[in-house]
Amino acid sequence: MVDLAVSAPIEHASPWTAALKRGGPRLWLGGAVVALLLLVALLAPLIAPHDPLEQDLLSAQMPPAWMHGGDASFPLGTDSLGRCVLSRLIYSSRIAVSVAFIAASLAAAIGITLGLVAGSFGGWIDQLTSRLIDVWMAFPPILLSIVLAAVIGAGLTSVILAIVVVDWTRFARIVRAETMVQLQRDYAMAARVIGMNRGQILRLEIVPNLVPLIVTLLAVEMGVAILVEVILSFVGISVAGDTATWGGMIAEGRQIIYQSPWIMALAIGCVIVSVVGFNLLGDGLRAALDPVQRQ
Repeated sequence: MVDLAVSAPIEHASPWTAALKRGGPRLWLGGAVVALLLLVALLAPLIAPHDPLEQDLLSAQMPPAWMHGGDASFPLGTDSLGRCVLSRLIYSSRIAVSVAFIAASLAAAIGITLGLVAGSFGGWIDQLTSRLIDVWMAFPPILLSIVLAAVIGAGLTSVILAIVVVDWTRFARIVRAETMVQLQRDYAMAARVIGMNRGQILRLEIVPNLVPLIVTLLAVEMGVAILVEVILSFVGISVAGDTATWGGMIAEGRQIIYQSPWIMALAIGCVIVSVVGFNLLGDGLRAALDPVQRQ
């Protein structure tokens, strides 16, 4: 008598589950930080305990609630004008998120387009784009952003334009180089043999393989955009002076650092956590979407 062994069915993980596993802790931690930042920015009017512009000079420089002299109605204390530090931190995240997503997306759109065109066409188009990138990157990016924002004028639109004008080169240079590498691969040559034109090769073969790289660059650029906005608001050429920004809070806290060190420390902490979160998210997404690791 022959025993028929019944084999257990093989379970295959879904593509999304496999991608999350490849991303690892960086993807989870970075995603959690960015998601929290987005929620805080979107729900700022609901979760902020006070109006960020409301002044109370009788409560100026009040310490956080857990320190001696603190008040539970001001969990993180007040600044030199008696404004709620927690409320100003929460509303500042709206400026940071707006600049990060809008400026990074516009810079990516311009840089990726130019990089793909230069890398695929070559010739004088590539030479012209490469020289333009070299000239643009010869200027210190932060200094150029400050000059552009000062020339254009204060305001959120000026900050976004300054970041876009400076940072499109990050995407163009890397995408151009990677496009040229991908076009020399066997799969791109095979696509030419079967009759695909340049546009089809870029759309169907090259761009999908550049997605992990682009996602990483975009996430890193969002962190860079936040840093640039903080620097511009710190020197006073970002949004209006009464608008809550992390850079403005750092500048205000620097003047009273010996009396109220928590103001500057909390704003710096928000900047660090946000930038690290975007970088971790970019690294995690790159690992999750990498076609080589998918194999």
